[in-house]
Amino acid sequence: MTDHEAAPTHPDRRLSTKEAAELLGVKPETVYAYVSRGQLSSRREPGGRGSTFDAKEVAALARRNRREPSGSSAIGGELSVRTRITLIDKDRYFFRGVDATELAARHSYEEIAEWLWTGRLRPGATFAAPDASVAVARRAVDALPEHSGPTDRLRVATIAAATADPLRFDLSQDAVLGTARTLIPTLVAALPPLRRDHRDEGPLARRLWGRLTGRAPDAASVRVLDTALGLLIDHDLAASTLAVRVAASARAHPYAAVSAGLGVLEGPLHGAASGLAHRLLLDVLDQGSAAPVVADELRAGRRIPGLGHRLYPGEDPRARALFALLEEVPDAAPALAAAHDVVATTARHAPLHANVDLALAVLTVSSGMPASAGETVFAVARTAGWIAHALEEYEERPLRMRPSGRYVGARPPQPLPR
Repeated sequence: MTDHEAAPTHPDRRLSTKEAAELLGVKPETVYAYVSRGQLSSRREPGGRGSTFDAKEVAALARRNRREPSGSSAIGGELSVRTRITLIDKDRYFFRGVDATELAARHSYEEIAEWLWTGRLRPGATFAAPDASVAVARRAVDALPEHSGPTDRLRVATIAAATADPLRFDLSQDAVLGTARTLIPTLVAALPPLRRDHRDEGPLARRLWGRLTGRAPDAASVRVLDTALGLLIDHDLAASTLAVRVAASARAHPYAAVSAGLGVLEGPLHGAASGLAHRLLLDVLDQGSAAPVVADELRAGRRIPGLGHRLYPGEDPRARALFALLEEVPDAAPALAAAHDVVATTARHAPLHANVDLALAVLTVSSGMPASAGETVFAVARTAGWIAHALEEYEERPLRMRPSGRYVGARPPQPLPR
């Protein structure tokens, strides 16, 4: 038995922060995080320099953490990880217990990000990128081949920004929050602007607009973009988010964790899905009807992009929220009608509802954006969610995201190969 395991044998003893951290196998900062979440109580002794903790209470929390590693349990054969960030329940989803669609309707992307990171709202929150970080990220992005995709640019910009931050290995909460508030605007600023008169000022959505389309921004369209960013900020343990948590579990710094998420995001079944829906809508607008386009997709054995979601039996709540806002954008009417035509045509043989990729495609098509724009929106939005999950993972036991392999190969010993 180690020394820190022996401490709880003295039930009346008060533990220092260092002793409590050693017993729990966490950093001292995490001990205070347990206090803020109500999982531990602390007391400051008269004349003492720091807080003390009840030995029995700390030991009980340590036992619970050992019983619930939260990175190895399985439900229905799938990995299950404890989280306080996002809950998906039937046809609704919640950020820290608050309806996500209502948050996105009333607050900016930056304010929702702060809520996700800290559990506190910062009205009027804005993010600013350091000049040095932007300069190195822009140089790296500008050096890429012209055909590079949006995720390529964002991944390179992330790593470049990391090299400009000598404090990136500081994983304390304040340091990670500082990184988050500068990395996201750096990623936006690293993308090439599509308007000569574009200026990097105002809310993040407005800054991003000028990097997605050459059209002048209007209030209604920018509001849809800002709402899309807020709605897409997190969605529980999507594949990219799991990759971020694995990296954070190994104590990778936030830039590296975000880079891991971007690597997974690029798949056609994840962040790139809206591009497929974008091209579908263009085909429908060109043909004048969804029927021949849907028929061609089905004949080729392809699923109809922008329809259905494994977590929502009904309509994706993110799509519902965006469609309602797009009704207020006059230029969106043709693409919106095409999207409804796709849903109605497909409903004749499959009860599939619109998902957020289809709604995002209406925005990108109607705003003169390229097919890859939805991927950019998705990646920028989700970066804040990845940081929230990294923050949560940094408070957990290191390397807990290490599943055991179930070997099904030839039984050893086998002869040496010839």
